[in-house]
Amino acid sequence: VEDPTERKKRAVSRGRHALDVLDALKVGVLDGDLDASVIGRLKAASEGLRGESGDAGLDGVLAEIDLRVAVELAKAGVR
Repeated sequence: VEDPTERKKRAVSRGRHALDVLDALKVGVLDGDLDASVIGRLKAASEGLRGESGDAGLDGVLAEIDLRVAVELAKAGVR
């Protein structure tokens, strides 16, 4: 049986990680020096955003982050 507090902490951590990678992508685009590894990290981060945290508000925020990640991956031509 999984502890709901731990599940929520992991979901928050995954969301923060995805936001950090999105920020790195933004900086790379603005600097004109986009590293291909950022796209790979973004794809990996997207895989952890589709879970249930047990908190409807948090799940909504994670869904929005997941949508932004999907848009950026699509713009980069990654599926």
